[in-house]
Amino acid sequence: MDTIKDYAMHAAILGAGATALVDLWAVARKQFLGTPLPNYGLVGRWIAYFPRGRFRHDSIAASCPLPGEHWVGWIAHYAIGISFAALLLAIQGIGWIAHPTLAPALAVGIATVAAPFLLMQPGMGAGIAASRTPRPTAARIQSLVTHTVFGLGLYAAGRTASIFLNY
Repeated sequence: MDTIKDYAMHAAILGAGATALVDLWAVARKQFLGTPLPNYGLVGRWIAYFPRGRFRHDSIAASCPLPGEHWVGWIAHYAIGISFAALLLAIQGIGWIAHPTLAPALAVGIATVAAPFLLMQPGMGAGIAASRTPRPTAARIQSLVTHTVFGLGLYAAGRTASIFLNY
């Protein structure tokens, strides 16, 4: 069962499930707290500039929009979630999905907050760990909570998959 195909399938199931939970969390935050939904089009814009040799922006919102950025952002959102799930499986082994445990999923989810803090936010003009935003502490907490939800989503997707895959 430890083939690359199995590994990729399991990572896709876990990552898509966990990312979908993050999306549901965003909708709930908007509904109950009035927090705006994430704009993955801006993430897509940032990524769409890579082939042009531009990796950092003073403000991604002020950069010229590019065709397809909305789709690029949404695809990247799920691809990143799947990549983080692959990281969990690389650390724990593919057998983790047969008997998922919360601690590793939560640890990976929380650890992945390093990606927005150190790569995305600086590249998009928000500074390291959102230091250039109007409310850095609030942005950091929001990122940390979102990545914690992602970790919970990895666990929930693992539990669900273990039932449906008859482990």
